[in-house]
Amino acid sequence: MLLLAGCHAGQTNAPDHPREFTGVAMRDVTFRSAALGRQMTYRVYLPENVPMGRRLPVVFLLHGGGGDFRDWSNYSDVGKYAEQGLILVMPEGNLSYWVNAALAPEDRFGDYLTNDLLVDVEGRFPVATDRAGRSIVGISMGGYTAVKLALTRPELFEFAGAISPAIHVPSMRFSWRRWGQSVRLRRVFGPDGSATRIASDPFQLVKAANAARTPYLYITAGDNDPMAAQIRSFVGILKQRGFVFEFHTKRGGHDWTEWNSQVPGCMEKLLSGIRSGR
Repeated sequence: MLLLAGCHAGQTNAPDHPREFTGVAMRDVTFRSAALGRQMTYRVYLPENVPMGRRLPVVFLLHGGGGDFRDWSNYSDVGKYAEQGLILVMPEGNLSYWVNAALAPEDRFGDYLTNDLLVDVEGRFPVATDRAGRSIVGISMGGYTAVKLALTRPELFEFAGAISPAIHVPSMRFSWRRWGQSVRLRRVFGPDGSATRIASDPFQLVKAANAARTPYLYITAGDNDPMAAQIRSFVGILKQRGFVFEFHTKRGGHDWTEWNSQVPGCMEKLLSGIRSGR
């Protein structure tokens, strides 16, 4: 677990076995990302029948480190929420934390997510194109990204769900015991103590973020999650600074068993906000 820096075991080469749901269609889309200069694939769940001219709320679901765009459909029942009028978009993020890599200019995953992907999804599917109709939910690495974007790009999303978010990763110091991990994180976030590290660290970003503009935050952790202490510490800062959020813990660690126990609460809260016009 320490070697994975808060990310679950790799599933990239695992068989693809997406779950199917009555009244829900699934599509895989490959498009060229200008930011990355290459083809990228994302998966979508959407209602089989969408009334002509209607645009539906869209939820971007981000996978964890070591996983890929297929994880949400292969290991969870999240697709069933499309039957309730949501379009669910599951992009590929590699091990990027969806940021523009500090030491790899070609890996502009931040621009890919917030620019290229949004444009392609909005041009291809009947999704809402304003903040009120957009949400983002991530697990582990993806949970980190949901929190970071909530704090730095509050104009993009109305709701941000962070399930076992790896929010401590940018503040991790170089370690010879975890040399491979440290080198990878240095490539993504920059050297220890650098400006790029600080600009990606939720514990720093939360100090300057505008609580009134930040999306509703839904944060979870398993009580045996190796990152539970860091998540609780972050939640304490949110409370101190007056952010609108909720925090849930359940038995479990850092895996799909625990995550799947948290997903229904997160999605129901998201849906209740849509229904109430929050």
